Amino acid sequence: MPRYGGRVHFPSSREVVFDYLVDPLNRPQWQSSLRRVSSVVGEVGAGQTWVDETKPGIKPRMRTTEYVRPVRWSESGTWRFVRAELTLELEDERAGASSYVDYRFRIHALGPLGTLASLLSVRAVGSDLRRAASRLAAPST
Repeated sequence: MPRYGGRVHFPSSREVVFDYLVDPLNRPQWQSSLRRVSSVVGEVGAGQTWVDETKPGIKPRMRTTEYVRPVRWSESGTWRFVRAELTLELEDERAGASSYVDYRFRIHALGPLGTLASLLSVRAVGSDLRRAASRLAAPST
């Protein structure tokens, strides 16, 4: 089954973008489906776990499965019979003044539900990453 994804431009270096995106405590600032993150265990890095408390009330258990700062990060989330995977790959543009994030997303579920859910959800992932890029572009207050 393929992974679905895209590319988002960020106005910051990949180090800044990486550190912002991979910290679960930052996620409610830019991930539209989240109310909050809870039960964070471990430092930011491979093996860290947390629970995404979503606005619809679903609470997937999340785990960082890959952490190669500042170029690649992956997570896996599980809820009941569903598993979702997200991978981010970062590259600098213009001598580090800005960067790109390539993302790949896939939902594993029973039957055709996984493919349909992946196709519908990948747009939200891209929108959330564009929201994160806008937050990083905004002047600090």
